[in-house]
Amino acid sequence: MREEMQKVMDNVGKVIIGREDVVRKLLAAILADGHVLLEDVPGTGKTKLAKAIAASLGIRMARIQFTPDMLPADITGLQIYSRQKERFELKKGPVFTNILLADEINRATPRTQAGLLECMEERQVTIDGETLELERPFFVIATQNPVETAGTFPLPEAQTDRFMMKLAMGFPDREEETAILQAYSSKDPLEELQPVMTGQELLALKEEAQKVYVHPLVAGYLADIAAATRKQEKVAVGVSPRGTLALMRAAKAMACMEGRDYLIPDDVKALAPDVLSHRLIFAYGSGRQEEARRMMEEILAQVPVPVEDFGRRG
Repeated sequence: MREEMQKVMDNVGKVIIGREDVVRKLLAAILADGHVLLEDVPGTGKTKLAKAIAASLGIRMARIQFTPDMLPADITGLQIYSRQKERFELKKGPVFTNILLADEINRATPRTQAGLLECMEERQVTIDGETLELERPFFVIATQNPVETAGTFPLPEAQTDRFMMKLAMGFPDREEETAILQAYSSKDPLEELQPVMTGQELLALKEEAQKVYVHPLVAGYLADIAAATRKQEKVAVGVSPRGTLALMRAAKAMACMEGRDYLIPDDVKALAPDVLSHRLIFAYGSGRQEEARRMMEEILAQVPVPVEDFGRRG
């Protein structure tokens, strides 16, 4: 792995123990200019992960705790009249940051959830007809609890599709949980975390990731995987071109993190379940994440993998 990204991985590892794979994929999503949906039970470290990444990258983070009574203006901001200055002034919402942690996003109403759509897709906010650009980098980590469903509003497909990846932290094993207890026995490692990368260095890496070469055979492999999802009997709507593009961008970011300037099929296979599973809409209803991941793994096992010198251009 590239030295810069390894430093970030090691730094985050002081706070998040035993979840290197999740951290690596989340960093790939950041480099690919994508957003991540973390679905897991409370207490598995989702908030800590977002804070550790923000602290390691030396960028700002804001957190929104979603509730049913929240309004879109609570996210984006609003114009407030100042009697002293006799004019309206913009009070910016928490979305004006670099990493936005949208905690328990499925507790907000669909109207409020939709307030994030423009921010996530266009990297801009429109308030009272005025469009404001969001600062780069801008990245959303949203969380939702799959256990408690009372009083929640499932994310519609249009919103779920805006997330590049859907990840889960999972429970630690005995060895990892013992290490967590020891690391947190006297202090919180997050409080002592120092930046190991600047926002400008991150933006430079993102530009580098965009230049990663995609061999025509690898592009065809991506298209074959997407086409296979559309031919499944249980699937009503397969992966859209937006999903295929998201997979390519994420895989290019992973290749960049590994120090390569070209894409290989293994990059695609490693990320396909995380990028594509939540985009499958089953004929009998969505929300069956485990079945979707199994289906993606079956598709990856069936689609022929190209063999070539993928670094050779032309």
